[in-house]
Amino acid sequence: MAHLPAHAHPRSAVPELTRAALDGFAEAVGADHVLVGAACDEYADPYSFLGPETVRPSAVVLPGSVVDVQAVVRVAARHGVPLWPVSRGKNLGYGGAAPRVPGSAVVDLRRMDRIVEVNDELGYVVVEPGVTFLALAGHLRDIGSALMPSVPEIGWGSVLGNTLERGIGYTAHGDHSAFQCGMEVVLADGTVVRTGMGAKTGSEAFALFKGGYGPSIDGLFFQSNLGIVTRLGIWLMPRPESIAVCMVTAPEEDALAGLVEAIRPLLLDGTVQSTVVVANAVTIASMVSVRSDWYDGDGPMPDQVIDAITDRLHIGRWNAKFALYGPAPLVEARLEVIRAAIPEAELTVTTYAGDVNPADVHPADQVQLGIPSTDLIRMAAWSGGAPAHTDFSLVCPPTGHDAVRQMRIIRDRVEARGFDYSGVFIMNPRHAISLAPIPFDGNDPDRCRQVAGLVPELIAAASAAGYASYRSHTAFMDLVADQYDANDSALRRTVERIKEALDPQGILAAGKQGIWPRTS
Repeated sequence: MAHLPAHAHPRSAVPELTRAALDGFAEAVGADHVLVGAACDEYADPYSFLGPETVRPSAVVLPGSVVDVQAVVRVAARHGVPLWPVSRGKNLGYGGAAPRVPGSAVVDLRRMDRIVEVNDELGYVVVEPGVTFLALAGHLRDIGSALMPSVPEIGWGSVLGNTLERGIGYTAHGDHSAFQCGMEVVLADGTVVRTGMGAKTGSEAFALFKGGYGPSIDGLFFQSNLGIVTRLGIWLMPRPESIAVCMVTAPEEDALAGLVEAIRPLLLDGTVQSTVVVANAVTIASMVSVRSDWYDGDGPMPDQVIDAITDRLHIGRWNAKFALYGPAPLVEARLEVIRAAIPEAELTVTTYAGDVNPADVHPADQVQLGIPSTDLIRMAAWSGGAPAHTDFSLVCPPTGHDAVRQMRIIRDRVEARGFDYSGVFIMNPRHAISLAPIPFDGNDPDRCRQVAGLVPELIAAASAAGYASYRSHTAFMDLVADQYDANDSALRRTVERIKEALDPQGILAAGKQGIWPRTS
């Protein structure tokens, strides 16, 4: 069902793993850490809309160290086994841990769960792939660290994996990939590479200076199949004295452009420090309820039902949320600037001390305070039945014009296929991410077919308007990669040449982000 570009020749399948390959993996990591048969089922996409085309791994290998990872890739190369590395496999809306190529062995890095270093003085941590946001936040509090993590909506995922996939949080460090510094990477031949200052033996600045000496290669391993990242440095912000969580509500559907235009200058000049999330009423309702609480009819919810949601939840048709950080007088000064800039909208402010007990924070404000939870997994249950969802994400300028334009592109097509439009516009100073969560009943074949048809429509329509996705479900990675077509897809062809040099056998994550080895 996934679209495949004409120049790629992906494997449709590989032979069943040989006993020799399985024995090699067992020797590398221990027999208890090699899974086969029914034990692999949990690594299939739990929210799949592809039916029998859903790919399940032929085995799962769980290394516990860098040395284990080196041994695993060498076994895979020796026996021609394609590998699909995951940090924890919790990227559920985009395919979870499922590989692209049938017959692949998933390399699950969750056993590598050490927080290698916490440095309060210089504001960084170094983590392995298995460290979750929940674990990192808990560890920082347990040791009395002065640092505050940035966390996504659901905290069970990998800090390292989320950063490499260009994931998003909601503090002043919400652009997670921008705050990465230093990597340790295992290449397909088993070579261990440390980037930046880590390239010097005994370096004291692994997580302090991104540049190092000579070309910087860290970017090659974001959303990548060129290596397996086994260690990552991440800059964290010191926990501030005071935090103000702000909500701006706009009651009218057509207020989106004005809201975005009012907030953008405040982001650009640094008055607003965090990522800004602009969400519509349906999105907020899905965080605290299910659709049948409001409406049980077919097709998109009528306007009067959405009006009932806004009335009962005391929200607007569009709602912008962000946070301010620092000494209390400085936070109050920023609030005065914000109040003057958006006088016509309703502004609600909740102030917390930076060292507040997480139990005393309203659940809706947790991510702005760097407190992870798993509460928002409930959004997948919005449509009833078997909870499932996928996400459509695109990048656009953070302007009111673009906010409305992308909203219409997405909403018209989502509603035409009978889904409710759940709209999220995530603003940074110079770019925005338009995110459309698409919940569906995973047991309803018709809904699954509609999802499988809807996402390619959205990709094509967005591309025609000059937009492109920055993340993708595995089923649509080739189609999204096709949209990056400047100069006869020069970027893609360049990465394919690097892939050929670093992984000539095509062992690592064939097809990830639409990059296929020639041997496929």
